[in-house]
Amino acid sequence: MPRKRQEGTRAPNMTASVYLGKDGRWHGRVTMGVRDDGKPDRRHVSAMTEAEVRRKVRELEKDRDAGRVKRPGRAWTVGDWLTHWVENIAAASVRPKTLAGYRTAVYRHLIPGIGGHRTDRLQPEHIEKLYSRMRAANLSPGTVHQVHRTLRTAMNEAVRRGQVVRNPAEFAKAPRLVEQEIEPFTIEEAQRLLRVARTRRNGVRYELALALGLRQGEALGLRWSDLSPSGDTLTVRRALQRHTWQHGCGGTCGQKRGAECPQRRGGGLVAVETKSRAGRRVIGVPGPLATALARHRTAQDAERERAGDLWQEGGWVFTQPTGRPVDPRRDYEEWRELLRQAKVRPARLHDARHTAATILLVLGVPTRAVMQVMGWSQAAMTTRYQHVPDEVRRGIATQLGGLLWGGQTGAEGDRKDDGGDGPAGVLVPT
Repeated sequence: MPRKRQEGTRAPNMTASVYLGKDGRWHGRVTMGVRDDGKPDRRHVSAMTEAEVRRKVRELEKDRDAGRVKRPGRAWTVGDWLTHWVENIAAASVRPKTLAGYRTAVYRHLIPGIGGHRTDRLQPEHIEKLYSRMRAANLSPGTVHQVHRTLRTAMNEAVRRGQVVRNPAEFAKAPRLVEQEIEPFTIEEAQRLLRVARTRRNGVRYELALALGLRQGEALGLRWSDLSPSGDTLTVRRALQRHTWQHGCGGTCGQKRGAECPQRRGGGLVAVETKSRAGRRVIGVPGPLATALARHRTAQDAERERAGDLWQEGGWVFTQPTGRPVDPRRDYEEWRELLRQAKVRPARLHDARHTAATILLVLGVPTRAVMQVMGWSQAAMTTRYQHVPDEVRRGIATQLGGLLWGGQTGAEGDRKDDGGDGPAGVLVPT
């Protein structure tokens, strides 16, 4: 028989108390832990009935025991938290283009839409109504999903820091996003592109994309110092991106766009770190590609001589006629012209990366080696980038035919089955 606690003694630590107050309401107090100053963190709840208070107490105790304790004090508004997150947390840890996308989602959509809610009272339904309004304004599902991913990332950080107990964006349903059908180039298409690329200025840049799967920024960010003296390996160390110009005047110049500000800053072509730690990698260069790079270097030396004082030396592998790096937008225009000249169907430049990954699949390259070549940190990326081409499908069908039917034609197999114990066309074990 458990003994009762002796009257007048203290209840055990962390025990909640429930009592009827002089105001006629029921109150509950739960110890959730210890504050930063070392004092107990006691949370208070109240209701008109004892049953409702005990329910609230149980919820607090459940969160405490599960480690889901939000910080004491009044919760931030969603707008305040998103502003703090994007300017003080994300800004210090993500690349400028990613940060620009975060800021657009936060300031253009999230704060005007749900910024007035308290973070601990934001519900999935509030978020879903925002998405519905965005779709009613004819915004694309891709834009809605970008906003959804931004909110989910920001609120995940709030959960990690104890600002909220759960992330409501994890439960909100964004509109269905139909992924674009990606069809890598066939071997014949890739060979046609390679032949035409050899005839074009900077054409070896597209040979790199098709053979080694370099991202656009990685290819444009190559310097000659990244190529080994023998030319048989190259090191991916950086990426070249075009950044949006920012106001340098604090917004006092009266210009709407940062590019028009007399004191603009932070824009133009900028060399940044690779997309991930795995993106910094050493890749073997096939012999024909090494030869093409050597020819390209010779052609660039001739251009340097012709440009004279106009040449701006930066050591870039791919340059404008004056030595400056190639703008990504101009690079994409060259890619589309290459497709037209080679009489190959329209495709994204990024599809060349899918093609390179698929070729590695056809060659039977081990997954670990594929990850190193492509600059991936997770093996799951192979399922996104490696596609089963028709050549592989036909090869599988041929192997199945040889294994199950012994290489016989369908008609021969039917005649052979007619004399068996089972119905025609059904394999019967002997």
